Amino acid sequence: MKINLICVGSVKDASLGGVLSRYVAKLPYYMPFELTAIPDVKAPRSGGAEAQKQREGEAILARTAPADFVVLFDERGRELTSRELAEFIGRKASVLPRNLVFVIGGPYGFSKEVYARADMQLSLSRMTFTHEMAIVIAAEQLYRAQTILRGEPYPVSYTHLTLPTKR
Repeated sequence: MKINLICVGSVKDASLGGVLSRYVAKLPYYMPFELTAIPDVKAPRSGGAEAQKQREGEAILARTAPADFVVLFDERGRELTSRELAEFIGRKASVLPRNLVFVIGGPYGFSKEVYARADMQLSLSRMTFTHEMAIVIAAEQLYRAQTILRGEPYPVSYTHLTLPTKR
């Protein structure tokens, strides 16, 4: 089984991109992993948000196979703890013939066709994150799940932490 994280758009912020790169580089140590960035689609003048969701949806569906298990990160999805996500991935790894595909949509969400294709919806949090943060958080949680499955301690490193001082 392979895990694929499909994202509409990419991480343009250099500091967030660096963090994302670290997780993307570490994940293949545990299992095959791929990050697929779909180029941003701008809403056409006619059709607006619905037309944009449709175009993004076509690009998402073109990157999934019929046997893939597709999980959408969606605000209305089910919330899992990191341990529950790890257990979910562990169960799927033992039974899936193809890929476990996680998808982060564009600014307007997903098209009806993508919702219909999805096998599951998960929420990253009840809080709202920027799109770039959501991509980094999703990659971090996929990495954390792998360390949990292996029983490894989660590596924590603070290369530089400066807290404001009280005046």
